Amino acid sequence: MLREATLEPRLEPRQEILRAAARLFQQRGYDATSMNDVAAALKLSKGGLYHHFQSKDEILFNIMSHAMDITEERVINVVRRIDGSSATGLEDRLRTLIRLHIQVVISPEDREITVMLHENHPLPPPLRRKINARKKDYLHFVENLIAEVQRKRDLQSSVTPRAAALALVGMINWIYQWYKPEGPLTGDAIVGQYTEIFFRGAMG
Repeated sequence: MLREATLEPRLEPRQEILRAAARLFQQRGYDATSMNDVAAALKLSKGGLYHHFQSKDEILFNIMSHAMDITEERVINVVRRIDGSSATGLEDRLRTLIRLHIQVVISPEDREITVMLHENHPLPPPLRRKINARKKDYLHFVENLIAEVQRKRDLQSSVTPRAAALALVGMINWIYQWYKPEGPLTGDAIVGQYTEIFFRGAMG
């Protein structure tokens, strides 16, 4: 039986395992964390752990899938609800996407995002292809949004929507490597500065 003294005692067993594993993968790295480590962190027998997940790869894949679910729910779905019929509305969509994507990356509760950004390579090829396909779908979403903003603003930019999307997603995803909650840059400051960089550069 999973212990009750967890950060979120009401989580379902599989969710609790994934949350604990994500924390360990973030702190120690995927390769340095064993199934025994995950079981021990939950005061769960190894057999009990294998009842829910057959391998560490399966745990990692589920963590990454959940990270993509978070991105879809908190970024894509919110952006899609913004009226994009005007140039101002489309810009609001893009600014909102930048803000929400940054918030997801720096969220201390969502370690799944950090694990996904840092630990993609250990996945077996079939599982890695599934995750990469979802990442590509997100990149295409960003690219299409940038293209729409450029068309509405009649921008004759030498920066293509593809290059701009790669640059934007790349620089936001890299934040986890250096961001410190107690550091000089707050989350709001990062949102403001990254938005300024992007709109004055790729969208200038």
